[in-house]
Amino acid sequence: MASCPNLQENMARCPCTWPDCKRKGRCCECLHYHLAHRELPACFFPPEVERTYDRSFERFASLQR
Repeated sequence: MASCPNLQENMARCPCTWPDCKRKGRCCECLHYHLAHRELPACFFPPEVERTYDRSFERFASLQR
């Protein structure tokens, strides 16, 4: 993994609850990973939805109504 100059600050704000996430705090890597899987990162969801790990575009859209 590439080093991130903002890692410490990002870690303090990252809402990801996925155990052993290798991208936690590395926003660029996280975003690229999730977009490639038609998902959005945890930071786009409220905590109760993030914990379901359903980070699909469809789930995000359903929250916008």
